[in-house]
Amino acid sequence: MPLVVILDDVATNRKVFAELAASIESGVTVRSFGDPAETLAWLEHNTPDLIVTDFKMPVMDGAEFIRRFRTQPNGAEIPVIVITIYEEREFRLRALEAGATDFLNSPIDHQEFVTRARNLLKLRKQQIQLATRADSLARELKDSERSREEALRDSSERLAQVVDTVPAMISATDSDGRILFINEFQAALAGIVPAEAVGLDMQAVFGEDHGKRSKTLDRKVISTKAALPSFEEEIVDFIGTKRVFLTTKTPLRNRFNAVVGVLTSSLDITDRKRAENHLFYMAHHDVLTGLPNRALLSDRLRREIARSRRGDRRFALHLVDLDGFKDINDGLGHQVGDQFLIEVASRLRLLVRENDTIARFGGDEFAILQTHIMRNEDAADMATRIIEAIGAPWSHAGERVTSSASIGIAIHPTDGADAQELLRNSDLALYRATHDGGKVFRFYASDMNRRARASLILDSDLHEAIAKEQFVLHYQPQIALRTGQITGAEALLRWQRPGHGLVGPSEFLARAEENGLIIPINEWVLREACRQAKSWQQRGHPPIRVGVNLSSIQFFKQNVPLLVTKVLADTGLDPWLLDLELTEGIVMHDAEAVARDLQQLRDLGVGISIDDFGTRYSSLTYIKNFTVDRLKIDQCFIRDLTINPSDAAIVRAIVSLGHSLGLEIVAEGVESAEQLALLRTEGCDEVQGFYFAAPMPSEELVAFFSENRAQARRA
Repeated sequence: MPLVVILDDVATNRKVFAELAASIESGVTVRSFGDPAETLAWLEHNTPDLIVTDFKMPVMDGAEFIRRFRTQPNGAEIPVIVITIYEEREFRLRALEAGATDFLNSPIDHQEFVTRARNLLKLRKQQIQLATRADSLARELKDSERSREEALRDSSERLAQVVDTVPAMISATDSDGRILFINEFQAALAGIVPAEAVGLDMQAVFGEDHGKRSKTLDRKVISTKAALPSFEEEIVDFIGTKRVFLTTKTPLRNRFNAVVGVLTSSLDITDRKRAENHLFYMAHHDVLTGLPNRALLSDRLRREIARSRRGDRRFALHLVDLDGFKDINDGLGHQVGDQFLIEVASRLRLLVRENDTIARFGGDEFAILQTHIMRNEDAADMATRIIEAIGAPWSHAGERVTSSASIGIAIHPTDGADAQELLRNSDLALYRATHDGGKVFRFYASDMNRRARASLILDSDLHEAIAKEQFVLHYQPQIALRTGQITGAEALLRWQRPGHGLVGPSEFLARAEENGLIIPINEWVLREACRQAKSWQQRGHPPIRVGVNLSSIQFFKQNVPLLVTKVLADTGLDPWLLDLELTEGIVMHDAEAVARDLQQLRDLGVGISIDDFGTRYSSLTYIKNFTVDRLKIDQCFIRDLTINPSDAAIVRAIVSLGHSLGLEIVAEGVESAEQLALLRTEGCDEVQGFYFAAPMPSEELVAFFSENRAQARRA
């Protein structure tokens, strides 16, 4: 059974490597150590098949451990894998010079670890097999009663038969580099007959490059009288095919134990390397575009950071998000969306230099590592070219597809000392770019961290507010100008936020729109307002219409008519007492779908108001085509109504337009008797504002009802 030794001073690492080693093949025995000295003492009396060691350890590092192990009687042939987090070349060289067989960077890829370890164990088994066969021949020769010459000739023939059956290159050379023996496998790769190679120089048989490299290593084996650790080398056979071999060189000794040459064995690992390369590519590249993925970009970021430290170089990380890509997927299908992503990847490839890296993070997010920049303006120029390239129209099967890009930029070293910090800060900058409307780039700024933390805290508090029902409703009464009586009340959301007191919607609704929590919040508002309006009736007050604001997100992500139907059924409120307030933006986006929803709501008997009228589209077409009941004039036109003739003219036009279409007109933000008088003169139907009452809790509104009714009776 194969025996694998694990050496690492960190217990967690020992456990992980031991589990991986045990999974290499059935029957593997694993022995773990945390101390190099203890390991060396154990190895003096035990022979493993593979050693896996950490590089950085207290008292004795991995290089020194390997160096001492190689001097032990059984330490020359055992393969050793070194694992370290260090990427600098000097650490790799120290390990290899000490006698390491293979080298892996931490954190390791588990599949790569198992694959490499499995192949080294196979090589070890072949070495043991060869040694066993050689020992068997030696015993037979020793016991033979034949003449020395016959025994030598017979043993040579039998040894040749043995090594010719092994699927590996095996050769022997003398101290001058002349070939003493090569097996059939190696001769076939060289395109010669084995006997023709005997006596020739290695360069004459295997070419100048391979021959010169082999002779240099042979001289090292002869001078040190010690085997070389296994190493990988690329060899071109006589027909020009490149192959990869794992080669081992050991001293060739005569009967007096003197080193007279070198025995070389090379295992063909071409298929293994091909599989490793394929696995590496699949693990580090995006399948759709062929671009590097997040893992490979992170690795290149770490390498670029190391280079920058040595050379004081700056570089930029661009995080790119496609604006409106979801519309392409939803409108034209995912197949067209995928083709568009491939097109974007092709356009980005044309923008970068050889040392830059483009990566796809998945979805519609890309990244570009722009190396060796002199000024921030270099990064700004790159970002501008990215936006222009992505914004160019693209045609697919007669369909014209357009998009734009938002970009967040982080600069090393000012915006991050490591890869994760740079990725995080470029993402914060990207968030700012998309929040600013898209089709722009933004550099990371230090206060983005503060804003991001504040957003995270707000998100958490909003989740808690929903779970613990911390929201409350205040109501602002609406007064009919003709009678002076209350006809309705608009429900306005407040949050009793722990540690902050009563918080208005301007403090949290925008964030709730961004993170999607607006949907459960608005559902609660709708249900609570309907419940409260029903309770007013049950307490003996005249029916009062309650106004509830809806978000555009609800229309795009919910079945609003179904939601309203359920809430009305659950609370028992008459539909005609519910007034749903929509902004102009809602009815203008996907007008056909919204029109269907509004018609279903009207069929239920629910009232529909257009809130903040006059501030956005104010299209005569949608007023004509959408079935609504009232227009609410935005308070920005009421504020200067008495001193600004333009505002007075706009109010007059809205009242006239609404009445001509049979709509009621409600004015918001009334704060003075002068404003009230002008609105009455212009024919406005209803008003609300601080002149009458500020938004108030339900119990205060009930008292306001009673006072209003008493005033009406006195009048």
